[in-house]
Amino acid sequence: MKIGFFSEAGYEGKVSRNHPNMRTDVAWVCALNATHHPFQKIETLPDKLYDVGVMILPKKREMLLNYPLLEQYRRVCKRVTVMQESYYNYWQDSPIAEQVWYFNFITEMDLIFCHNDVDLKYYSGLTNVRTELLPTVMITDGIVRRNEWGEGVIIGGNWVRDYGGFDSYQVALELTDDITAVTTGRMKKEESQVLKHIPWVLWREWIDILSQFNVGVQLGTAAAGTFNLNCSFHGIPCIAYSNSNTQSILHPLTTVELGDLEKAKEIANKLKDEKFYKLCMETTEKRYEAYYSEKKFFSHMERIFVSLG
Repeated sequence: MKIGFFSEAGYEGKVSRNHPNMRTDVAWVCALNATHHPFQKIETLPDKLYDVGVMILPKKREMLLNYPLLEQYRRVCKRVTVMQESYYNYWQDSPIAEQVWYFNFITEMDLIFCHNDVDLKYYSGLTNVRTELLPTVMITDGIVRRNEWGEGVIIGGNWVRDYGGFDSYQVALELTDDITAVTTGRMKKEESQVLKHIPWVLWREWIDILSQFNVGVQLGTAAAGTFNLNCSFHGIPCIAYSNSNTQSILHPLTTVELGDLEKAKEIANKLKDEKFYKLCMETTEKRYEAYYSEKKFFSHMERIFVSLG
């Protein structure tokens, strides 16, 4: 089965397994042996080139408003699908014209892919289009799992609402004042006065840096859940909300309901106990292999693609 991915990313072709920046969207292309094309190249492709297309729409869509993207997409792919971008209603921060365009586009799809169970219900109710999960996946070739245990805590985002960095910081303080955050494009300059930051690095370097930490905290909105998944791969307990699938499935002992900082702090203090920490570590390692290995991902996606006919 030939699968084509389409997004605003500038590269074209397949993704090698030693790609240095194997972030989620790139890992999907690699794991499915798919071929990626930028949006602007779609009109140059022949008819019915792919059995299934997967499109990741950009956050800013003004340049697509007057472009016949749907027409071109259906011409090139026998079955057309779209992948949710960010948390489920992020698109409603767009200008009205872009919101209407987005809604009209996704309602014409054969299937809408989503990150989490909560997203399935949202998009199904919004559009009446079939919804399925497109799980986050890691390509782990050549990566050494954590084999040394540091004392630091890493939080999975900066101090903005979407990442919940301030809340994560407050919970992390229950464990230590040795706290580090990842760097995103929305980092506030004042944050550097409060905690350490990992500089912007390619994914391959990031996954090695992550292995040096003891606990992860990610109390932001539910989207791809990459941080939670990466922690699980290394056996690092992660405290986060239950509306993220990678959290609730991989870290059941350190999961809290949305907004429950009291419980999050309670779990942080429990992680000081060596037996509880070891139980959390072993649980997430086992569940990674059981639910989120690349083999499990491929089997899940193959079933969906075959069902599209």
